[in-house]
Amino acid sequence: MLMAAGLGKRMRPLTATRPKPLVKVAGKALMDHALDRIEAAGIRKVVVNVHYLASTVEAHLKTRKGPMDLIVSDERDRLLETGGGLVKALPLLGTAPFLCANSDNLWIDGPRDSIGLLADHWDDRRMDALLLVVPHARANCHSGPGDFHMDALGRLSRRKPGHVAPFVFTGVQILSPRLITDPPDAVFSTNVFWNRAIAAGRLFGVAHQGLWFDVGTPQAIPMVEAIIAHG
Repeated sequence: MLMAAGLGKRMRPLTATRPKPLVKVAGKALMDHALDRIEAAGIRKVVVNVHYLASTVEAHLKTRKGPMDLIVSDERDRLLETGGGLVKALPLLGTAPFLCANSDNLWIDGPRDSIGLLADHWDDRRMDALLLVVPHARANCHSGPGDFHMDALGRLSRRKPGHVAPFVFTGVQILSPRLITDPPDAVFSTNVFWNRAIAAGRLFGVAHQGLWFDVGTPQAIPMVEAIIAHG
């Protein structure tokens, strides 16, 4: 699943006339950076949720060439946030564990492709969610205090209040459909599901080996492009 329904408020004024997934970085729309990585990993079915300027996103998806079947999960009537979006899209996603990626982060693979790395580390017996995380020191253009601690087995726990956490969530993860149950409301964050997985000891992470960029504001774009241009 590709998350593409957000309002992109931090990216204003660029998002006054276009949805954030279609903002261009290094000559390519953000969502195309993600879809190219997904396609390269061999995934052939992608559900894309839409809300803000939904018709523009749908029109862009129709211009993509290649073997992927792109299916829209329509949230025009109401923005459901990430957790609600997953619940709505679940009938389109099937009953097997699936990849979920945000469309507003940009990553470049290291020695191993990141989606393949996630797939290799997935253990359905122990995990309900497996997050691709990046060391805080290598989270380019990211100003937050970090998201998670990770133990020697890869199990994740939340950042402690008043502290900096060593890992940042990249926006890329594998989720089991068994986690996407009992929603607290129609509109809610994926954090609800993560908290359940943490409580059960079933939220895990794997460290990204390449470059990652938080493309959250217009000011980040030239910095990201400069880093990419200089290797």
